[in-house]
Amino acid sequence: MPPRVGSRYGFALGVRGEDGLLALTDREPYRYRAHVDNRTHLVVQGDTLWALAGRYFAPLPRACGYWWAIADFQPDPIVDPTLVIESGRRLFIPSLRVLTDVILGEAGRKEAAS
Repeated sequence: MPPRVGSRYGFALGVRGEDGLLALTDREPYRYRAHVDNRTHLVVQGDTLWALAGRYFAPLPRACGYWWAIADFQPDPIVDPTLVIESGRRLFIPSLRVLTDVILGEAGRKEAAS
């Protein structure tokens, strides 16, 4: 079964091992890039990646599920999303356009393949 559309593993490939089990290859995260419509968010106490994704990507179904796009998009990526994000940290937020057209879209897939 291929990864679900919108999944952070959408760029991974399925490979079958010698044991017959299907595994996913590593994915190449979409790291920070300067886009004219990037946004920044100054973290306050209680902010979580899930809540920020829900706020900034609200038009999308299950917007909170795109927390990984924010984590990956940092110049210094957030590796463990379960840790508290320190207050005062400035996070770069990809715009909804960048998320849908570039990170999840065909342009992102071509970039990841090259």
